[in-house]
Amino acid sequence: MRCVGREGVTGRLRVVVAAFLVVGGLALVLVLPQLGLSQTSDERVVYMALIEPKGGVTVDKEPFPGTQMPKGGGYVLNPPNPQGRWEVSVYQFSPATVVVRQGERVTLEMVGINGAKHSVHIDKYVPNHSVVKRGEIGRVKFTADTPGVFKIHCEEHQPSMEGTLVVLPR
Repeated sequence: MRCVGREGVTGRLRVVVAAFLVVGGLALVLVLPQLGLSQTSDERVVYMALIEPKGGVTVDKEPFPGTQMPKGGGYVLNPPNPQGRWEVSVYQFSPATVVVRQGERVTLEMVGINGAKHSVHIDKYVPNHSVVKRGEIGRVKFTADTPGVFKIHCEEHQPSMEGTLVVLPR
């Protein structure tokens, strides 16, 4: 489904394409990136945030789990401080799934929100790590010439900071 409409003062066209997948009885809805006026139909800019959702509580309300987190820096479990507050966090890409079409020129514009730096790698398309620092925007450009599903990951924040690049065939 394609929806096209003008929005306010910006005068940008936004196109939202929803793809529905059924995997093992689970229906997934993927929202494809927005298409601005400066983009052609064979160009796609995807805006991504490199984030760290976190939550915390005090031990009088909820006991500290004391479990081991997987190694790699993607999960953080901070023990109770002197006031009894403990926190848990996880590093993620937002969005975690990027869907493009074969043949499109793709720009991933990534802003570092949390974490001092992220060394981002995309199987097949970004063989060397592209470093994105907190408060900065990193841009990765490539042509999606091969259809398939490719892993996006951050070297510093494994195993949780993983995403998926889906290149749909023409």
